[in-house]
Amino acid sequence: MLSTYPLSIILKTFEKCLKLALSVSILVRHGVFQHGKVEIIANDQGNRTTPSYVAFTDTERLIGDAAKNQVAMNPANTVFDAKRLIGHKFDDPAVQSDMKHWPFKVIQGEGARPKIQVEVKGEMKAFFPEEVSVMVLTKMKETAEAFLGQTVKDAVITVPAYFNDSQRQATKDAGTISGLNVLRIINEPTAAYGLDKKSQGERNVLIFDLGGGTFDVSILTIEDGIFEVKSTAGDTHVGGEDFDNRMVNHFVAEFKHKHKKDLATNPRALRRLRTACERTKRTLSSSTQARLFFDFF
Repeated sequence: MLSTYPLSIILKTFEKCLKLALSVSILVRHGVFQHGKVEIIANDQGNRTTPSYVAFTDTERLIGDAAKNQVAMNPANTVFDAKRLIGHKFDDPAVQSDMKHWPFKVIQGEGARPKIQVEVKGEMKAFFPEEVSVMVLTKMKETAEAFLGQTVKDAVITVPAYFNDSQRQATKDAGTISGLNVLRIINEPTAAYGLDKKSQGERNVLIFDLGGGTFDVSILTIEDGIFEVKSTAGDTHVGGEDFDNRMVNHFVAEFKHKHKKDLATNPRALRRLRTACERTKRTLSSSTQARLFFDFF
C-alpha cells in the first residue's frame, strides 16, 4: 500500500519501484518513505514546501520560491492558483470571480477553456492551466529524482474531494504530460488521514481537511485497509487563499476610505498588500493580535 501525506508529494520505495504521490495545490511538499518513516525533501532553495508559482521574465522561467519571491516586481507574469482554473470553462462563475483577484490575465482559449496570458522573453504567450501545473510537477519530479538518484515514473495524484470528473481528468492529464504514469486518483481527505493507517475491525472516521485553496469534510469507513467514502462535502473556494482575499479586500476598502487612493488600480501595491496579509494571517495563527505593514510605493 502506498503511503501519502496531506497536500504533498511523497515518494516511496515499493517492490524496488518508486511511486510518486502528487497534489497540485497552493503549496507542494515532497519526501521519501524509507526505513519506516517519511523524510521530507528540501527543494533547491532549502525549503520543505514549494509554492505552486511559475514566473516568466525577459530571460528565464522561474518555478516555486524563486517565482514567488519576485512576484511584487513582476505580478502580471507570475502565475499561481492554476488549481482553480484546471478543468473549468472560461465563463464558469467561479473563474470569473477568481479573475478579479489575479494580477495575471486570463483569456478564453480553444473549446471555451481558460488560458493564462503572459509575456515570455518579450513575446505574448498563453498557457492552459494544465500546462502551468505540468511545469510545477516536472520541477518537483526532477528535484525528487536528484535526491533519490533514480528515475520516478509512476504516480498517485491526490485531488480535493469536491473535484468533479472534468477537474480530475485535467489533473490526471497534467501528470501524464509531466512524464508520469498516473496509477490512481485519491481524494485529499483520504490522503490526509493516511492510507498506511492500520486498524482492527471497522472504523468510521471524520476527516476535516482545510488547505490552501480548498476545504473538504469526508466520512470514511475503513476496514482491513479498504477506504469507503460514505459522504463528502466541501468548497473549492474556502482555504488560505480565500482568507487572504478577504483580508486584501478589507484593507483596500480601508485604505481607500482613509487615504482616498484605490490600491486595486496598482498591481504592484496590491501584490505587496497580499504578501503582507498572508504574513499577518500566519501571525494570527498563534497570536490574538497582529500589525500589518506594507510599502505602498
